[in-house]
Amino acid sequence: MIILLMYLIAITAEAMTAALAAGRRDMDWIGVCIIACITALGGGSVRDVLLGHYPLTWVKHPEYLWMTAGAAIITALIAPVMRRLHSLFLLLDAMGLVVFTVIGCQIGMEMELPITIVLLSGMITGCAGGVLRDVLCNDIPLLLRKEMYASVSMLTGALYLGALHLELNENVAVLGPMAIGLCFRMLALRYNWQMPRFVYRDEWR
Repeated sequence: MIILLMYLIAITAEAMTAALAAGRRDMDWIGVCIIACITALGGGSVRDVLLGHYPLTWVKHPEYLWMTAGAAIITALIAPVMRRLHSLFLLLDAMGLVVFTVIGCQIGMEMELPITIVLLSGMITGCAGGVLRDVLCNDIPLLLRKEMYASVSMLTGALYLGALHLELNENVAVLGPMAIGLCFRMLALRYNWQMPRFVYRDEWR
C-alpha cells in the first residue's frame, strides 16, 4: 500500500516536471500531455516490452493516463507558480527515481529473472521515462550526462536486493534502500557530485 501511494505521487510529479520541459519547447497542450504520460509511464512500458511483461501498466490501469495528463494540464495552468517549487520538484523527481527502481526490481523478481536482469529492470524503470522525455524534447538524456542518476538507481536496486537476501523486514527492505538512494541523489545535486567523464579530442589532421 505504501509503495503504491509513493508510485502515484511519483508518476504525478514526473508528469508535472515533464510538462515544464515540454513548455520550454513551446509544445501545444496535446504535446504537453503526451510528454507527461511518456515520462511518467514510459520507464515501466519500456521495461515491460523488453521483458515481455504484459499487460502494460497503463493498459491495465488506464486511470494513470488521466492522472498524468491531468497533472500536466494543471502544471501548464499554474506554470509561473511552479518556478518557486524548484527544490520540491527535485526532491519528487529523486523520489520517483528510487520508487520506480524498486518497483522495476520487484517485477524482475516476480518473473524469476537472473539478478543482473533484475537490476537492469530496476534501472530501466527508473531512468527510461526521463530518457524518452529528453529525446522528444531534443535534449541530451540525463542518463548520459555526468550527473549521478543511473548510478543512484543501480545503488538503490542493489541495496534492495541485498536487503531481501538478508531477509530483513519487508518495509525495511523497501523503504531503507529508497531512503538511502534518495539521500544520495539529493546530496549529489547539493554538492554537484559527478560521475567521471571520458573526454577525447581527435587532433589528427
